[in-house]
Amino acid sequence: MTRPPSVPVPDSKSSVPSVTSFPVEEAAQALRERLGSVPEVLVVLGSGLGGLTEAVEGPQVIPFSELPGFPAAGVAGHGSRFVAGTLEGRSVLLQAGRFHFYEGHPAAVVAGPVRVAAHLGVERAIFTNAAGGIDPRFGPGTLMLIEDHINFMGRSPLVGPVAEGEVRFPDMSTAYDAEYRDLARRVALEQGISLERGVYAGVLGPNYETPAEIRMLGRLGATAVGMSTVPEVIVARARGMRVMAVSLITNAAAGISLEELSHEEVLEAGQEAAPRLEALIRGVIREM
Repeated sequence: MTRPPSVPVPDSKSSVPSVTSFPVEEAAQALRERLGSVPEVLVVLGSGLGGLTEAVEGPQVIPFSELPGFPAAGVAGHGSRFVAGTLEGRSVLLQAGRFHFYEGHPAAVVAGPVRVAAHLGVERAIFTNAAGGIDPRFGPGTLMLIEDHINFMGRSPLVGPVAEGEVRFPDMSTAYDAEYRDLARRVALEQGISLERGVYAGVLGPNYETPAEIRMLGRLGATAVGMSTVPEVIVARARGMRVMAVSLITNAAAGISLEELSHEEVLEAGQEAAPRLEALIRGVIREM
């Protein structure tokens, strides 16, 4: 869903892994040496949602540039670092910045950070993203708990040899953990946070969708659309991680609104709604 004003092309000197490889073990070892212990929860932060890193106690910042195989994140509103520490009494690993297929990254890179976290021993993951609202009830600033997804990216991060610790045919019937979804709804109710539920359609991008494409996605059952999260969740489930995900609806999708879509709108909506999303994530982490 989100489109950067410009996407830098990695220069030939950068250490970008090949299509078939990513130094998961080496990157995990580098993180392990810095962290000393295994974080309880991985939290992946979407566009404009990096403010949660400010709430981490005893933060330890690990730039992607210091980890084998990690290119810099190339999208406005994304960081390029891990932040480890304590949040709501639990040890966390926050990923500020992610990699997308539309930037030209191979699947090994897009899924690399999740594989690294799983290799460390992290067993729970919370994903957030900025998305366009297909359901006309979902205006800018709406928080949508993802109950299921539709993969329209035309690819899977599991294609190729089975990666260490993964299964060949992971079951995706309950990709988004039912217990965590119940917990998120309870936390939202207790805190007075409006939390919708829906289906996230993952598309390749980087262009925004046409009105006809949005009508198609809506008829297929999607209530929001974006350009991330799906490959990460697929890998997390292949590794046996328990998953929760929340979309911040930053704009109405094409054809739902007559306004022109822009990445600046995504970032502005993220700033407005970020405190509610951060409160929800913190409440969930506290009770996980």
